[in-house]
Order: sequence, then structure tokens, then C-alpha cells
Amino acid sequence: MRRLYKNKKERKICGVCAGVADFLNCDPTLVRLITVGLLIFTFTIILWVYLIAAFIMPDKEQLLLP
Repeated sequence: MRRLYKNKKERKICGVCAGVADFLNCDPTLVRLITVGLLIFTFTIILWVYLIAAFIMPDKEQLLLP
């Protein structure tokens, strides 16, 4: 079962884009570029979504603990 999590090992800011890339099985750079592109056009919406995801999404290491 695939889970959505923050990937702290491949992070640039909070690890949200790296975690989404792991979930979608694609390159983290592609997810970062899409996020920056959306950030340019819809600044406040994507910024809030990113910040909320940074607080809500668990770390990958937390999911591995029993």
C-alpha cells in the first residue's frame, strides 16, 4: 500500500515535493518544476496548500516506526 509522506532525505525545503514524487513514482525535479509553475500563476493557493501539506504529511521515518 502506497502512502503519502514527506521525504526528508531528498528535500529542498520541507520534503513535500519529494514525497509527492515518491507517491507518483516520478522525478522530484519534475514535481518541483510543476509546483513552481503553479506558484507563479496562483501564488496564494499553492503556497497555502504547500504549507498545510508540510504540517499535515508525516515524515517517512515516522511511518516506518511500529
